[in-house]
Amino acid sequence: MTHLVVLGLNSRDDAERVLALTEDLAKQQLLQRDDAAYAYKDDKGKVRIHQTMNMTGAGAAGGALWGTLIGLLFLNPLAGLAVGAATGAVAGKLTDVGISDDLIKQVGKQLQDGKSAVFLLARSATVDRVIDALKPFNPTVIQTNLTKEREEELIAALQS
Repeated sequence: MTHLVVLGLNSRDDAERVLALTEDLAKQQLLQRDDAAYAYKDDKGKVRIHQTMNMTGAGAAGGALWGTLIGLLFLNPLAGLAVGAATGAVAGKLTDVGISDDLIKQVGKQLQDGKSAVFLLARSATVDRVIDALKPFNPTVIQTNLTKEREEELIAALQS
């Protein structure tokens, strides 16, 4: 089962560091991360989102490949490449997999100025090692899809 954990942090820099940390934990096989993102408010109060999964780029690359192949069939591979890349980019932009964009925006709007939120979607984790790695950032649990008992355990472990 996939678990969502949303953590509140003191700054955008902390959010970037936590995402990098989760990537390192994944490389060490301590965390199986399906998706991750962070949100923060800029100086003008606008919510900014950074996601690790870029569907627009992946869609454009796939569309370019298919467009070129189709273009070869009609003896115009450059036109096929351009049309395929544009179509793939649009399809990728409209695809929402992983963490819901609406959830990220909703939590982002509730952030205080200067604060950030990190969204982690993970299948499994070596919980004690991941918690120990996150503790130095003094995260606050904003939201999870864990059971109430597991969420309370997580909050207690991060505060100890």
